Amino acid sequence: MTPTPSVIELRAGDLRLALRPDLGGCVAGLWHGELPVLRSTEAAELTSARLAGSFPLLPYSNRLGQRRFRWLGKDYTTQPNFDDNPHSVHGMGWQRPWTVESQRADDAVLHLVHAGDADWPFPFEARQAFALTPSGLNMGLTFTNTATHAVPVGLGWHPYFPKRQRSRLHVELSDRWESDAGTQLPTRRVPQPGIDGDVAHLDFDHCFEGWQGTARLRDERLRVQLSSSLDRLVVYTPKTRDYYCVEPVSHVSNAIHMADPAAHGLRTLQPGAHFEAWMKIEVSAV
Repeated sequence: MTPTPSVIELRAGDLRLALRPDLGGCVAGLWHGELPVLRSTEAAELTSARLAGSFPLLPYSNRLGQRRFRWLGKDYTTQPNFDDNPHSVHGMGWQRPWTVESQRADDAVLHLVHAGDADWPFPFEARQAFALTPSGLNMGLTFTNTATHAVPVGLGWHPYFPKRQRSRLHVELSDRWESDAGTQLPTRRVPQPGIDGDVAHLDFDHCFEGWQGTARLRDERLRVQLSSSLDRLVVYTPKTRDYYCVEPVSHVSNAIHMADPAAHGLRTLQPGAHFEAWMKIEVSAV
């Protein structure tokens, strides 16, 4: 017998949010009336966090090169978690069931306890807070180091936005990380004087720096403003997909392998310390 999926629905004004705690604590969908704000699937029908509207990135974002890293003089490995990708991708929080800590009509808190395993060697706790208002969705992410030593940490979100007629993206930035064509890992930083254009004509799969914390999205139906406390952004605009991604993140992809990981956003979190971040998605009809 197939178990019944865990489903949470929040409502405020014209907005409806559907969550799947059991599928990586992901957002199954966010709708303004009947119109999807994020790539949206009714929660009971969602089969994977990878098909969700958004999922959390922890304890790192994007790619961890060759599924291995060195920390405090010791070598560690991680497991494959993204098809045949040679790197581990997006951490592992999106692949674990979260428990429901609290739930009301317009807010909810999810909780994850990780003991440390082959996917990520260090124990931690994490909480996601969701608060829906008539004008938007507020999301908070708190990571707590429960290990007995300092650990590397990165946070972020991976929201997917539907492409519609005249979907446009405006973001103020300063730099773009170019990637090696073979490994898809970042190699050098080059100037990027912002992004302002029709999504159908953009071709990005990059991490950006110098982000001012706000991105404006617009199409013929909705205006959306995404903002975050995190200061880097990944933009992914695949030509052959019906979605695009604008992802607030705390660090450059594969930062743990760079000469100075801290300079590229990777945090070192002491035992018992917290790392908190927020993301807001504000929505209005055109």
